[in-house]
Amino acid sequence: MLAASLASVVLFTTASRAEQLPSTAPPTVVVHRGDTLWDVAARVFPGQDIRAAVDELRRANDLRGFGVREGQLLILPTAQ
Repeated sequence: MLAASLASVVLFTTASRAEQLPSTAPPTVVVHRGDTLWDVAARVFPGQDIRAAVDELRRANDLRGFGVREGQLLILPTAQ
């Protein structure tokens, strides 16, 4: 009976871990030298309304202004 109880605990723990999806990092882009937020938005969202793309980038990265700097890593908004 003790062995059966231990086996149940092991199986339950293993099953619980299997249900957890591995976390993946969100897609990102690195700001190049001389880039503006509009340059990045145009590059990663070609064909989209540039103002909306800039707003999405600002929201996803909690940017208060419009400035970015070389080497800055920006999180790309994902469709929800």
